[in-house]
Amino acid sequence: MRRLLERRFRAEVGVDAAWRHLARVEAWPSWARHIKKVVLDPPGRLGPDSSGTIHLRGGPRSTFRMVELVPGSSWRWVGPFLWLTVSYDHRFRAVGERETELTFVVDAEGPGVGLLGPLFARIYARNLDRAIPNLVAELEAP
Repeated sequence: MRRLLERRFRAEVGVDAAWRHLARVEAWPSWARHIKKVVLDPPGRLGPDSSGTIHLRGGPRSTFRMVELVPGSSWRWVGPFLWLTVSYDHRFRAVGERETELTFVVDAEGPGVGLLGPLFARIYARNLDRAIPNLVAELEAP
């Protein structure tokens, strides 16, 4: 796997509340405006058997399946993108009683990762950099 992207940020909210908020994957379009909708299977909260599809604005879709889940701490799902296998890691760390550090890590492997990886990372980084402030605002809302 080749590291394509890592974003680390903090929100003034407890780690349990941050986890619960992000585990409602179908609600992500409220803060990630590049996402049109998310279809989770089975529907509802994220779990060890979760899989699904993220429908991006403009038409593309991204599928994923859960490969690692440590409730309250991290999850990682994997899905294809063209000729790549992309890993999306979501990490949560309590910094204090009411502060959480979140880390999003994107790795990829497969034919063309040296060529497609940087392009994918630039596009994904732009979307994520716009979405993170919206996510923090939602997490910190009363």
